[in-house]
Amino acid sequence: MRSPLGSRSRSVARQVFVLQVAIVVLLAAGALLALVLQSRHDVDREARNRSVAVAQTFAHSLGLPGALKSPKPTTVLQPLAERTRKEAGVDFIVVMDTHGIRYTHPQPDRIGKRFVGTIAPSLAGHTYTESVDGPLGKEIQAVVPVTGPDGKVVGLVSAGLTVKNVTGVVHRQLPVILFSIAATLALATAGTALISRRLNRQTHGLGPLEMTRMYEHHDAVLHAVREGVLIIDGDGRLLLANDEAKRLLGLPEDADGRHIGDVPGLDHRMAELLLSGRVATDEVLESGDRLLVVNQRRTHPRGRADGGTAVTIRDSTEMQVLTSRADTARRRLKLLYDAGGDIGTTLDVVRTAEELADVAVPRFADYATVDLAEAVLDGDEPGPGADMRRTAVSGIRSDHPLYPRGLLIDFLPSTPQARGYGTGKAELVPDLSADPGWLAQDPERTRAIIDYGIHSLIAAPLTARGVVLGVVNFWRSRKPEPFDEDDLSLAVELVARAAVSMDNARRYTREHALAVTLQRSLLPRALPEQSAVDVAHFYLPAQSGVGGDWFDVIPLPGCRVALVVGDVVGHGLHAAATMGRLRTAVHNFSSLDLAPDEILARLDDLVQRIDHDDEGGDATGSVIGATCLYAIYDPVSRRCTMARAGHLPPLVSAPDGTTEIVDLPAGPPLGLGGMPFETAELDLAEGSRIVLYTDGLVEERGRDIGEGLELLRTALAAADGDPRQTCKDVLDLVLPLRPADDVALLVARTRTLGADRVAEWDVPFEASAVGQIRGRAARTLDAWGLADLGFATELILSELVTNALRHGTAPVRVRLLHDHGLTCEVWDGSSTAPHLRYAATTDEGGRGLFLVAQLSEHWGTRYTPEGKVIWAELAPPGAGEPAEPDPSAFLDADPL
Repeated sequence: MRSPLGSRSRSVARQVFVLQVAIVVLLAAGALLALVLQSRHDVDREARNRSVAVAQTFAHSLGLPGALKSPKPTTVLQPLAERTRKEAGVDFIVVMDTHGIRYTHPQPDRIGKRFVGTIAPSLAGHTYTESVDGPLGKEIQAVVPVTGPDGKVVGLVSAGLTVKNVTGVVHRQLPVILFSIAATLALATAGTALISRRLNRQTHGLGPLEMTRMYEHHDAVLHAVREGVLIIDGDGRLLLANDEAKRLLGLPEDADGRHIGDVPGLDHRMAELLLSGRVATDEVLESGDRLLVVNQRRTHPRGRADGGTAVTIRDSTEMQVLTSRADTARRRLKLLYDAGGDIGTTLDVVRTAEELADVAVPRFADYATVDLAEAVLDGDEPGPGADMRRTAVSGIRSDHPLYPRGLLIDFLPSTPQARGYGTGKAELVPDLSADPGWLAQDPERTRAIIDYGIHSLIAAPLTARGVVLGVVNFWRSRKPEPFDEDDLSLAVELVARAAVSMDNARRYTREHALAVTLQRSLLPRALPEQSAVDVAHFYLPAQSGVGGDWFDVIPLPGCRVALVVGDVVGHGLHAAATMGRLRTAVHNFSSLDLAPDEILARLDDLVQRIDHDDEGGDATGSVIGATCLYAIYDPVSRRCTMARAGHLPPLVSAPDGTTEIVDLPAGPPLGLGGMPFETAELDLAEGSRIVLYTDGLVEERGRDIGEGLELLRTALAAADGDPRQTCKDVLDLVLPLRPADDVALLVARTRTLGADRVAEWDVPFEASAVGQIRGRAARTLDAWGLADLGFATELILSELVTNALRHGTAPVRVRLLHDHGLTCEVWDGSSTAPHLRYAATTDEGGRGLFLVAQLSEHWGTRYTPEGKVIWAELAPPGAGEPAEPDPSAFLDADPL
């Protein structure tokens, strides 16, 4: 028997008590030191604050600046400073001039001497505090500037306390602090004694050695048995779990002490049983991949519910076969369930094949490859033959010797893949090394596959609606047992589910390709030749399906150019076809040489007629929404006129990089009708960039359209002046990663037609002016090197000017433009439209416009707010037409 006294002196409670008392003493000493230091810091800070307050109060006294300027400042300030010092409770108040010479001091013999301290910050207008060795000893002082009415520093005031007075306050506080520490130490010691007494009862007075021996015996018993043991308290908290219990239940190492409901990895059925606290005898539960037999009893002798439970668990080895079969069935069902959600997430053939391969590896096969007929990748139905392209490869390792992805494979008729593709039935090859038909496909590669460890194969054809799209190959290498009939049935079911998604993706690919082909055939393949602007463009169909975005660059008479961008709501063939109709209409309306607002008005009427024609018929032909922006740029006047119908506003960047969003009236979308369209005119410097775009460029999920416009403006401002580089810079910064809509971008850099290529004259309203105009035109053509066009030009101008004088009104002007060819323009104030007619042989007139049409490549009329312009374009010499017309062809023309 052990001695009670001896065991008590060596008990854990006694040792813990001594340790806790030592810790409390150390904490009390640390607290005392911290309180003393904090008190000193607080008193020092209070001294500095009081010094600043007293000095600032005295410095802001109303009469202080005047007293400083008096003949004897000391006589006035010394009594005032001493009285204020005593009332404020500071040790000194010193008033000095800007050189630091004292006017006041508690010790009169110090007056007139230089102040001890730093005055430079205060001379700069700042309050400054410091600790110095002054006349009164160690001092804490504040120096404050005294400013005059003009804001200049006219003197300084210093106030402060001596350190001995400051530390005296701290010393007076020490008894209180020491008493508080002593009381706290006494209370902590008493609490420690109570805790140690309770610990002594719980440990039954055992010493560390005895407790260690008891724990070793307890640990040996728990960890030696091959049965799981759990102890749970009445609150459902896990108190103990031996190694076997953690292994069987998959518990983490830190599970002890957690509530049963919070233990990760614990099966919910097992958790429900453990939390219930009920008595269980040989109850079988499935936990993870095990079937466990559980016994549970209450730990309290009388079976009270608050006493907790003790649980024993053993693995039911006799039911392992049943467990394995149930687990296999569950995993197969879960694989098929997951395949339904993971395969076919997109309408992309290649992506669907990759998803099928990824689902099968590693849960069903170690490697999976998908071989599709070449036609399937293009969206077409495959024909006979076994030529297939490897579309997807997935495996547990990447160094396998299987055919790589993207390779076109011609399977021999003896291979399982060719047989499955031809019959539509899955092929099972338990042992690849014993299948001569497969070995003959590629002897070198097949030998490498076998040496790699791949030993079994299932080739399942992808069949949808009776059409075989390809073959899915499942390969096994890691498991030594080959595929069996159960695996074959699972592979057939898995591939059958994936085949529907694959066929849907194939059909979508075909429709998408048709829509893209139609759309690209309707978009401009090459921009027309013109010299008004340098143009770069970009078009990208949406990944979800092509839409109705379009752009155009249309040359106009007078060296002008029209820039167009539009958008039809929706995707697919209908949107692409509607876009083609609208684009053709814009070209036709542009040939009439109308203003932008008139173009949009006519286009709006056309859309309304299309919708009206489709009412009562097939509604798929109606235009459910369309927008358009139409701009005309004139390189002679450098003026750009534009209008928009529900479209996003254009951006204009000046040559110096200044970029702005044009404030252009929006106008309603096409087809609404009832509201006019408004135009805006801009004068653009040469080299300015005009940017037209569709909403697919700036709209993105998670990004507001305003943010997209600002991002586009920033990108344009930072981009290079070259249109192609501008396109690239804008797309790099603004283009969404996966555009939800078509993206069209048109960047045009303006050019000008110099004054040396423009000739313009006002024509007097009299018949004699025709000869003068011919002479001026001849001299101008000689200067431009176009003398070969002289005869035709003079004849055209004679006819047009004569018609303007006879049938038009003043003012009349003539303009010649030398660009790629020669353009003749005659302006007059009449709106009467000229008509081309064929005169009879006996008619004396009526051949003027006929001659103009014969001599020129193109001619026409456009109307202006002041009247009209009749223009004619002539090709330059050597452009494929005779340089000089034969005069005999016009012998029957009217004399000029």
